[in-house]
Amino acid sequence: MTDLVTGADGNRRCAWSGGDELYDAYHDHEWGRGVATDHRLFEKIVLEGFQAGLAWITILRKRERFRQVFVGFDPALVAEFSEADVLRLLDDAGIVRHRGKIEATINNADRALEMIEEFGSIAAYVWPLASSLDTQAPATFSDMAAQTEASAALSKDLKKRGWKFVGPTTMYAFMQAMGLVNDHLVGCWVRQACEAERAPLLERYK
Repeated sequence: MTDLVTGADGNRRCAWSGGDELYDAYHDHEWGRGVATDHRLFEKIVLEGFQAGLAWITILRKRERFRQVFVGFDPALVAEFSEADVLRLLDDAGIVRHRGKIEATINNADRALEMIEEFGSIAAYVWPLASSLDTQAPATFSDMAAQTEASAALSKDLKKRGWKFVGPTTMYAFMQAMGLVNDHLVGCWVRQACEAERAPLLERYK
């Protein structure tokens, strides 16, 4: 289990968190734990899009400011953003200043509202996909793919629905983070807790 490390707290966790306090907290308390709230799911799709070409820790360190400027990632509010808001965000050093990604966020808010109207929630759209997956617990990082058939299918359907910055690799990162798959390594101290949190969502949306 060379891809597991023991932290100062004595817990063995996936080595990708690297011992960074913020990253370890994200690994322990967020990554892989089942999420079914629309704001959180929308936020993660957006932030994974902003991450493209960057390290996730860069986005994580800016996340609170992202939440402030995108009004808690409420799609109904973000969908109302104007060109003036785009210019305001482009001038905000607290986030990643990329016009295409900012405009994509506003577009995706509209698409999220359409999805909620059609399915009742974003969760009702994405979680049935998780319920249909038969995945193996990874023992090493090499057991994990950067993208899967499921993430490619999700990406393709979202693009058909008009979403932007939702490529198959981005969508697999979204699936990992929101608990649609549990890619904590065998032996990671939070793997079983994540399974327990995912179970009722898998049952609800199967």
